[in-house]
Amino acid sequence: MTDHAFLDATLSPDQVSRTATDRTAHGADWGTAPDETAPPDVVVWPESTAEVAAVLSAATERGVPVTPFAAGSGIAGNAVPTHGGISLDLTRMNDIMDVRPADRQIDVEAGVIGDAINDAVADHGLFFPALPTSGDLATVGGMLATNASGKRTVKYGKVGDWVREIEVVLADGSVLTAGTRAEKTSSGYDLRDLIVGSEGTLGVVTRATLSLTGRPAESRVGRATFTQLSDATDAAAALVAAGVDVSALELVDELSARMVNEYVGSSLEEGPTLFVELQADYGLDAAVEACRDTLAAHDPTTLVLEAGTDESAIWKPRRELADAVREYYPDRRSLHAGDVAVPLGALSAIVEHIHDLSAAHDVPIPTFGHAGDGNVHFDVLVDPTDETAVAEAHTIYESIVTRGIELGGTATGEHGIGRAKREFLPVEHGETGVATMQAVKDALDPTGTLNPGKVFPTPAE
Repeated sequence: MTDHAFLDATLSPDQVSRTATDRTAHGADWGTAPDETAPPDVVVWPESTAEVAAVLSAATERGVPVTPFAAGSGIAGNAVPTHGGISLDLTRMNDIMDVRPADRQIDVEAGVIGDAINDAVADHGLFFPALPTSGDLATVGGMLATNASGKRTVKYGKVGDWVREIEVVLADGSVLTAGTRAEKTSSGYDLRDLIVGSEGTLGVVTRATLSLTGRPAESRVGRATFTQLSDATDAAAALVAAGVDVSALELVDELSARMVNEYVGSSLEEGPTLFVELQADYGLDAAVEACRDTLAAHDPTTLVLEAGTDESAIWKPRRELADAVREYYPDRRSLHAGDVAVPLGALSAIVEHIHDLSAAHDVPIPTFGHAGDGNVHFDVLVDPTDETAVAEAHTIYESIVTRGIELGGTATGEHGIGRAKREFLPVEHGETGVATMQAVKDALDPTGTLNPGKVFPTPAE
């Protein structure tokens, strides 16, 4: 392990750590298995853009890899430093710099937690609607790195849709401002959208200007449970096709419902279930009735969509599902957390493919996700000590992702490629697409300093 003494001349002592505890904590994200951790050689906590630039400049000059890190809430290994080097932890850059209600904008540093944005603008009647489910712990920098999204994507879009301007430090330490605070622009190449979703491989975002919107005056939540999974997916597609203005539309299959019932002690009916939310400043009753009529046409066994329904109670099972899946089978774990996304008309097909594989291989695969935008999450759960079962799980996972791409979809809807899905990049984008991406990477980071081992497949893959 290299000492990286140059960091001690760049940062103060409390900003540099080589302890085993800190290195271990930065060698994994939420989705990393215990046997897949990859600790960095050193952890640093810059507190300004200038310090980020100094670290990157010195690291690039010396050929030291740098992996951006924040909350560690990712599941694809995006922030895991697979090549050692420096873990660049941005969590101390957590200032909310400015709120401009007239512009409906906020300026934040990359280490700001998602929920803190809404706390800062609540008194102005505004909110940031694109937060992912992990918005209570994920940082702005992490969300921008993967172009994250959440349950309200069906109405409000992804995090990247709400980004106006970003400050980015490139591998050589130069600082780039990309985008504009204006609501639209057609000036030059869109460098902002190039950086958003690049998983820290092209530059390190240190500041962002985000758009906000008004808090809706009214909201209604509910759920519908069905006998057949196809009824639930068909109902989801019908809601969107009919133009019902749902702000969230989530799917949980029967196995997932069983898992979360045991985990949180809830009494959710154990069948394929849709969770819905509608928000409006006016006309909510008409939207609710259209939603109710569309769901009822697909013969739900239970339909709850009444005024006064406790929003927290409705959403708790969906919110706790990721942890519930982990706890249900103590001797099994998910080797890959899948998040394929397909055109909405193919939602039933991909979910049925997952369930057919589960039945054929006798392997539990809880399936859930953002039904309103065709984003399906799944976990292939196997005994990690059983080599045959592990190999079978990899085959199942590959089949699901490949099928999603064949249906016109993508290998990842919101979690990014990271190190977990690199083999699918050429499957989805073709060799020319990957070569074009590699050319961009080489132009901005010719020495490969930034987050090596991510996004691009190795020759073996």
